[in-house]
Amino acid sequence: MTNFNGELAALGAAFLWALSAVIYAHLGQKVSPLALNLSKGVIAIALIALTLIVQGNYWPADMNGVALGCLLLSGVVGIGLGDTFYFEALNHLGARRTLLLEALAPPLSAFIALVFLREALSLGAWMGIFLTVLGVSWVISERVPGTTVNAENPLRGVGFALVSALAQASGAVLSRAALADTAISPLWSTLLRLMGCVVVLLLWIPFKQGSQAAFKPLQSKQLLGIIIITALFSTYLGIMLQQTALKYTATGIAQALLSTSPLFVLPMTISMGEIVSPRAFLGVLVALGGIGLLFGYQ
Repeated sequence: MTNFNGELAALGAAFLWALSAVIYAHLGQKVSPLALNLSKGVIAIALIALTLIVQGNYWPADMNGVALGCLLLSGVVGIGLGDTFYFEALNHLGARRTLLLEALAPPLSAFIALVFLREALSLGAWMGIFLTVLGVSWVISERVPGTTVNAENPLRGVGFALVSALAQASGAVLSRAALADTAISPLWSTLLRLMGCVVVLLLWIPFKQGSQAAFKPLQSKQLLGIIIITALFSTYLGIMLQQTALKYTATGIAQALLSTSPLFVLPMTISMGEIVSPRAFLGVLVALGGIGLLFGYQ
């Protein structure tokens, strides 16, 4: 029987990110992207460090300089820059348009992995990536009556979203390069990525105008509590599942499955009484067909 640990981990991460996306959308109205990204990173580092201490797993035996550098750089690019630009794009474009542009990340990941890691995919896998991204994009692109989109500076938002997609794709390839042929655990790789993320954000703060005022909302215990709980699921567990996916399956396949978060949002909207159109259901079916191909590409 084929082992689908990587594929299932990717879908698990997508589910957790779908749950947290709504919360981050509300938090983004009160906390700046830089402060939000830094706070969730610090919280997740503390949780992972505690977990490793309890496990007695103080340093991975298979760690080398190249793997260490790749994971730290992956955190700098994929989380530090990628997530911050993603939050910025949300503020300028809204969730629907931002996620639509973020759908470029899976094919970008597959292409970069092909060029730099020589990670060739079968025709069926490429078709699965295409159908998954098409289905997700179809769902996201639907216009919902009564919704408004903040498009105060759309070109700026598009720029942030495109850079975020490229950063996330590059970060995924760097993680794959470090994890594919080593015994480094997803937990340790998550910790190192987050450390790289936090370092670059700390270096970024002095150059960010009004950065000190951006952290004032975190003085609210209620708001900080919400961020801690959300970081537990989206960053601690979500990124660890993402790293598991990148360790056990090809980069493009992992990124395609990780991009399915919008599909998990639909049952939530239905449970809240919102009407989902036949077009959205058709998009889900197309994406499910792509996911089926990705599970059977071997």
